[in-house]
Amino acid sequence: MSAATPRLPGISHPLEDGWTLPAAWYSDEGVYGLERDRIFATAWQYAGPAEEVSKPGSFFAAQIGHIPVAVVRGSDGALRGFVNVCRHRGHLVVQGAGCRETLQCPYHAWTYDLDGTLRKAPRSEREPGFDPAGFSLLPVSVGAWGPFVFVNPDPNAAPLDEALGEMPEIVARSGLDADTLRFHSHHEWPVGSNWKIALENYLECYHCPAAHPGFSKVIDVNPDNYLLQVHPTFSSQIGPVRASALTGNGKAAYTPRGVVEQSQYHFLFPATTVNIAPGITNVSIERWIPDGAKRTFEVTDYYFGPDASEKKIEELMAWDSQVGAEDVSLVESVQRGLDSGTVPQGRLMEESEQLIADFQRRVRDALI
Repeated sequence: MSAATPRLPGISHPLEDGWTLPAAWYSDEGVYGLERDRIFATAWQYAGPAEEVSKPGSFFAAQIGHIPVAVVRGSDGALRGFVNVCRHRGHLVVQGAGCRETLQCPYHAWTYDLDGTLRKAPRSEREPGFDPAGFSLLPVSVGAWGPFVFVNPDPNAAPLDEALGEMPEIVARSGLDADTLRFHSHHEWPVGSNWKIALENYLECYHCPAAHPGFSKVIDVNPDNYLLQVHPTFSSQIGPVRASALTGNGKAAYTPRGVVEQSQYHFLFPATTVNIAPGITNVSIERWIPDGAKRTFEVTDYYFGPDASEKKIEELMAWDSQVGAEDVSLVESVQRGLDSGTVPQGRLMEESEQLIADFQRRVRDALI
């Protein structure tokens, strides 16, 4: 007998009239369960650096939504991905990154070839009818854009290029050559809010003048200059640099001079964000991992180009970290406010928060 589908809290006022998703959608465990199955299990999300799987036998493990995955470069040179769960008793097969001739689960030493097939299960010869062919690692879809590896848990997903759409071309037109980027560092930290709150904060700069003074000294957040774009598969924010930041008269945290002449912030539904700051060749790319209904892990990888000195990198990362700390405080406060139940539905600003409106409709349409 199949389990009943969780009942979604009702939407009293239509999103098309400018209303937000119901507050209960940011804490309800039934909503979270549906999101796992209907959104995160079927979407392309950033997984890690391509350079970690450049050689035959190299691999890295990552968490894609609630699903652990392993990305592997086969002995034949092919890039493959698998659900990183042993077909025996469910232990994770690999952790971290490395290079091996096989993938071996540390629990009972079930051993898999780099193409996912089960090579050896100790004592399986004593089990009548045991057929290793039926216990290969479960496949996932894998794709790459420049130095970035993406994974979709759906093994039959449409190609990554279809999900990215025009994003790589928009990035290239900014003057940034993704192929020159090299992985710099990996960071992750917990955020005490629902994943949707964290991403809705990312999707607008309406809050920037009040909440991000350091950011606003570098980027011109005037709504007449700060461009918002909704594309078929992603959304973008593109902001010019303040003239005072270039001259040093505006007391900006860093001087954004370099080959990149504007900021770009791209969002690939449901949980990948691509950030480009003006100045040196740089990208920080994030995946947002829900950890229950009220907690999210923000996982960030930084990449820089050959023009980036360590001093410039430190300045830019310090600026970015300050903005991130301010955002964590904001979204955790929103979670507390929504949990009070006193504002069942909020009201979006149609012009300034149009990317949030697009995001919330995508969530609603996926669940209903």
